[in-house]
Amino acid sequence: MGTPELWVAVAFVIFIALLLFLGVHTKIIAMLDARAQRISAELDEARRLREEAHKILAEYQRKRHEAEEEAEAIVSAAKSEAIRLADEARAKAEEYVARRTKSAEEKIAQAEAQAVSEVREAAADAAVAAAGNIFASKVKGQTASDLLDTGIREVKAKLN
Repeated sequence: MGTPELWVAVAFVIFIALLLFLGVHTKIIAMLDARAQRISAELDEARRLREEAHKILAEYQRKRHEAEEEAEAIVSAAKSEAIRLADEARAKAEEYVARRTKSAEEKIAQAEAQAVSEVREAAADAAVAAAGNIFASKVKGQTASDLLDTGIREVKAKLN
């Protein structure tokens, strides 16, 4: 009856025939096709996710760029506001100093005018008293009184 190789060959042919008869090859092909479709679907999903990730990345980069520009604008506005406030404070301080200086100068001028007025009044009073003494010793009577009143009025009018 033959050699063992012959029986192995016959068994192999019977096994292959049995597999073909049972349709195992179609099931294997269907499984491979299903696996290929699943892999293709996973690749499509991966491409879609990759494109979506690129879109999201581009959106976040755009938002980050806008936020940086907005931050720069805020910093610039804050700097200009600080400069404006500093200039305003400096101007107010200068105005305050000028007002206080003017007020002090006015007070000094007023005090000088008052001192000059007081000196004139004291000089007028002294002149009137001296004139009164001179007239009282040299001129007597109603004439002396009239001359004294006229002199006092004239001295006061000229000194004031």
